Amino acid sequence: MRDAAMLAGLSTWAALCIALLVDHCWGEPPARWHPVVWMGRYLGWAGARVAPPMGRPYRRARAFVAGMLAWCVGAGCVLAVALGVQGLLVQLPWWLSAPLLGLCLKPLLAWRMLHAEVLAVETALGVSLAAGRAQLARLVSRDVAVLSEAEVRESAIESLAENLNDSVVAPLFWFVLLGLPGAALYRFANTADAMWGYLGERGGRDWTWAGKWTARVDDVLSWLPARMTAAVLWMTAPRGRVARQGWRRLRREAQRTPSPNSGWPMAAMALRLDVRLGKPGVYTLHAAGRSPVATDSGAAARLGHRVVATVALGALPMLLAWRHLAG
Repeated sequence: MRDAAMLAGLSTWAALCIALLVDHCWGEPPARWHPVVWMGRYLGWAGARVAPPMGRPYRRARAFVAGMLAWCVGAGCVLAVALGVQGLLVQLPWWLSAPLLGLCLKPLLAWRMLHAEVLAVETALGVSLAAGRAQLARLVSRDVAVLSEAEVRESAIESLAENLNDSVVAPLFWFVLLGLPGAALYRFANTADAMWGYLGERGGRDWTWAGKWTARVDDVLSWLPARMTAAVLWMTAPRGRVARQGWRRLRREAQRTPSPNSGWPMAAMALRLDVRLGKPGVYTLHAAGRSPVATDSGAAARLGHRVVATVALGALPMLLAWRHLAG
């Protein structure tokens, strides 16, 4: 029994490494084969039916229940497919199931694309501020039209830190715990939050109540991974800096954002780079830090690489311990 649990853990870790290797070498699959794109299409279709148009009277309870039910239907379909795929793969020899499971896991994480998009913002800023704003608009939902060069750079670094958790660490965390269904459910929840989790207007519709369930589920599923991402970023800091600043300061900075989770990796990145990050009129992280410069985007990307590598290596003992306990 112990040997079988260890082999299962090693096979799952091999699948995780294969997923990261495929992501590093080839990036995202075509949109027509991308499960996250399929999730987005369902959420777009369902969202147009659960969120009322702005300015039109509606019942809060009805909008909330409609959003919750639409989310549950989508999540149920995602879970059913992921459970079915994993059920088929575990019946195969480990040397065949591991690479196939890795290929199925890959679309549920996206480090290469995130890394490239953030560095593309810096490249565009080298052309002009307008080009930098246009490139940033591909990454964030905020209004970029009035951002300065420093604010564009801040937003790009923030996006890298936040999505380092959402697009890499959290899917891998849930994969380690619950396999492919865990990673797939998290990716659906996070995609739904990105499309529905707004307090107010988006796309001409009022999401205040229709997206409330979605936002809360994502908060729960991201709670621990977000803090793990911040912790790994923190561990890469030089000893002296860690000793001087301390975990309490990181927690204090993280709590400045409205989100209970996204502030953690963003605050860790700000303190690690010793730069000021923020969203104008909403929050400022590490206000005593300097304004980010062009080299900070590359430094943030390199830190992201370290986090991904550390999480991949750390997943092996976690998997072996988890499989041992489960067995």
